[in-house]
Amino acid sequence: MKVFELKGTKREATGKKDTKKLRKQEMVPCVLYGAGENVHFFAHKNDFKDLVYTSDVFQIKADVEGKEYKAIMQDIQFHPVTDEILHIDFLVVEDNKPFTVSLPIKIVGTSPGVMAGGKMRQRRRYLKVKGLLNDMPDNIDVDISKLQVGAGIKVGDMKSDKLTFVDPHQSQILGVISGRAAAAAMEVAEAGEEEGEEAAEGEEAAAEGGESEEPKEE
Repeated sequence: MKVFELKGTKREATGKKDTKKLRKQEMVPCVLYGAGENVHFFAHKNDFKDLVYTSDVFQIKADVEGKEYKAIMQDIQFHPVTDEILHIDFLVVEDNKPFTVSLPIKIVGTSPGVMAGGKMRQRRRYLKVKGLLNDMPDNIDVDISKLQVGAGIKVGDMKSDKLTFVDPHQSQILGVISGRAAAAAMEVAEAGEEEGEEAAEGEEAAAEGGESEEPKEE
């Protein structure tokens, strides 16, 4: 896995008042779990841009006031309106202890089905795998070089000597559908949108027509 270096400052207090103060200073409160005792720290929001706003998944090399930890990002909370980072949880990992993480998919090869006019439909962008830190790749390669029209690749089709695929084996990763099927699916989607719009307009008209008059003053 790619390594991301992060320097943080240990928090003296962890209450709501202190958290609010940190966010006003454009700092992001964080917690490291799995280190025995949870480690609460913070760093400036700009320090997380290359970690959060990317499809890559990193091993975090966290330096909290001189003490280093190996970790992965476990959870992140965003403000519902501004999308500012509110909080990040990190999970400490060890070289000899397996852990689970979602890695991005990288499509490899050229599908003969696509070359023949089929359309690629990708249902998953990440795959959840379990393994040791040193065995974790940057991404999971999915080879489509033998994929014909009408065929697909499921989680159960993936093989690895060092990783275990955690997602349900029957879940489809991607597939190639015929050009006609793709066009038909598009027509169905568009028809559904039109019906939804017509139904909404009908409801609005009914609501307008059914409004009662204001009562007359006696």
